[in-house]
Amino acid sequence: MTGNNPVVNINIVVLNGEKYIRHCLDAVLKQTFEHGRIGFNILDNGSDDKTQEIIKEYLPRFSNFHHTEFIKSSHNLGMWGGHEKFWLRSQATYEVTLSVDVIMEDNFVKHAVAVLDKDLKVGALQAKIYQFDIDDIAAGKDLNKDRIDTCGFRIFRSRKIGNIGHGEVDRGQFDNPKEIFGVEGAVPVFRRSALMSIKVLGEIADRDLFWYGEDLDVAWRIRLAGWKEIYDPTVIAWHDRGTTKSHAHGGLLNHLARVPLRHKISIKKRRLEWRNTRWTRVKNDYIINILKDLPYIFLREAEILGYTILFEPGVLAEVPRFIKGLPKMFRKRRQILKQTKVSSKQIHAYFLPND
Repeated sequence: MTGNNPVVNINIVVLNGEKYIRHCLDAVLKQTFEHGRIGFNILDNGSDDKTQEIIKEYLPRFSNFHHTEFIKSSHNLGMWGGHEKFWLRSQATYEVTLSVDVIMEDNFVKHAVAVLDKDLKVGALQAKIYQFDIDDIAAGKDLNKDRIDTCGFRIFRSRKIGNIGHGEVDRGQFDNPKEIFGVEGAVPVFRRSALMSIKVLGEIADRDLFWYGEDLDVAWRIRLAGWKEIYDPTVIAWHDRGTTKSHAHGGLLNHLARVPLRHKISIKKRRLEWRNTRWTRVKNDYIINILKDLPYIFLREAEILGYTILFEPGVLAEVPRFIKGLPKMFRKRRQILKQTKVSSKQIHAYFLPND
């Protein structure tokens, strides 16, 4: 451990990640950035598989890092609630928010720090993330740079959120860095001062958005706080997204084709997806922008309602909880808008015509 503060922390929050954790940790150990300038923190949310055992096995290998910390939580703090424990006491300039089902390329941290050091107005960095399948890696197959998982969040005037490039074959169409609406949650890299600037009612990550949608909310609020969010293709990782690897956009038939895949996702998660994305909009969207885009929003919500009634009626059980939580979301909204540093017009420039 060195005497100075680390330049960057790599933080992992995990729950029952036995099949991924070795690959994830091996990638951290292979980082070419000076290990003495990297802090490594890992929090277990109460795993009942072999995750904790594997972490303990690996910890001695991190002895040349700036520091290591392993927290065993007595209860599930959630992904982003766990990360916030590290952010609040961090002394690093940058925070790598690493998911256990992500494998970082060897130069990930080196390139991320180089990109962020160039522009102090950049609050969050999005990597070029490819897809992989953990079963293929376990069978000895190599990672490849073939199919895109995500190059960040894009948002449409209907308020549909999409992952840029998701499911597309990489033909060089994402080879140029660019500013994006927001970073996606697989492995975003944050400037710590950007995270601290969005604290609302004592929270950075919204505890009420437990388990789903925190990444969108954090990204949106970083935008409102006046920070840039950029995508850079020199920062590379791989993500095993499970049941959502296919590329589907627009068209009723495409959405109908995804019904079997959607049903592989737990009903709890599908309910949280519906609720939390709407709470995020309640908190962060300007009224004038909603009015500008009301026809697009209304049409999409009508389509979602019809689809939900036909194919996922269990999601509708979340409506009472959504309504019950609205007063709290409006309180948070007032605090968020007090802190905002960008105009409605600047934000609206990121809302794309529907695909």
